[in-house]
Amino acid sequence: MPELTRRGWLRAAGGVGLAGLAGCSALRDTVSSDDPADGTDAPADGIDLSSRPESPGGLTTQFRRGLRNAGTVDATIPDRVEVDWAVPTNRGDHTASKGSPMRAPSGAILVADDTGRIRSLSPDGETNWSTSISDDERGSHGTPAIAEGTAYVGTYDGVVSAVTVESGEVDWQTTVGGSAAASPTYYEGKLYVAVEHPTPSGSAVVMDAESGEIEWRDRRPTDHPHSTVAIDADRDRFLFGSNDGYCYAWSLSDRERMWRYDTGGDSKAPIAISRGIAVVPSWAETVTAVDVEDGSRIWEFETDDMVMCAPAIRDDTVYVGSHDGNCYALDLVSGEELWSTPTNGWITGSAVATTDHVLVGSYDANLYALDREDGSVTWSVEGRGDVTSAPLVTDDGIYYTERAPEDAEEAGMCYKLVGV
Repeated sequence: MPELTRRGWLRAAGGVGLAGLAGCSALRDTVSSDDPADGTDAPADGIDLSSRPESPGGLTTQFRRGLRNAGTVDATIPDRVEVDWAVPTNRGDHTASKGSPMRAPSGAILVADDTGRIRSLSPDGETNWSTSISDDERGSHGTPAIAEGTAYVGTYDGVVSAVTVESGEVDWQTTVGGSAAASPTYYEGKLYVAVEHPTPSGSAVVMDAESGEIEWRDRRPTDHPHSTVAIDADRDRFLFGSNDGYCYAWSLSDRERMWRYDTGGDSKAPIAISRGIAVVPSWAETVTAVDVEDGSRIWEFETDDMVMCAPAIRDDTVYVGSHDGNCYALDLVSGEELWSTPTNGWITGSAVATTDHVLVGSYDANLYALDREDGSVTWSVEGRGDVTSAPLVTDDGIYYTERAPEDAEEAGMCYKLVGV
């Protein structure tokens, strides 16, 4: 049985789902043919490929649902939910966002956490296997990329590991730098990874996914990059943000650096791309839209505090949270604010846009489901610690992880929510 059932732990507020909003208009499930795929690996921008093991390159799923980090999934979530199970996952209180659950083709849920392990959980919360991949006290805050039966994940000791999805056996481990906090991005047999080095400094590396060999490195980022690499294959670009405040872009075909854009503050979160527009969060209290091809600014939106939430983009709308506690909906083309919804804590995790809702976690320990049309709260579920992961939406539930509660001995949890 799972380590902790909802009957043994669920707070009264945790199982309460507010009634669904009436009268909401139907929203499109896919984007137009102008932006038909997240790279070449999906039939719609950012779709979760966990049920498509036959997809090009053997890609099944990875952080932010696809190469462009769009954070969308074609699914409808329930109007009411409750916690089905919760298992201890994260032990530390390091403030970086924690790793997110990923679904393997078998239906198993993979979670890498700050204990230095990667686990395979069954949909009922049982542990299939658990493998230690690091003894660093910060473990992993990354999310596995899964391809060809292998999970790839980085850890804070600077190592990228390849683990067999079926058995948990370690295939290879490669030291790439001081820390590999960002989630790897898999594309056509290669891993694209942002790497932190001491001093501080940073680099971007491209690795062979089969052997773990480093094939290319660029050390021009001048501070620790945490940001997961985004790839826009149609426009021949890959890019990420760095703590030096810049968003860096290289050509995908020959790995030449093409441009950098100065946001004016640490750019820690994954950058999302749609229709040739890169949406860049920054500690300069801004969200900026940048042209993927040439790095020119399209628009800039100011919040009331730092931004380190990974944006989701769906149907020409950007959904992003801020340290000011608000989740914002912005027009992708103009940057105009469409709505904002307050929570009672920082929003530093990853927004996920479903067919009708946007899911976002907060430092108030809640995961929120907001109506995409007007930002109304459909439901919220309260846990123990800060919710900083990207929720995983599957056909049988919603999975997410949290940080351990601050100044407490209790572990952070991995939860499964189900409809009621």
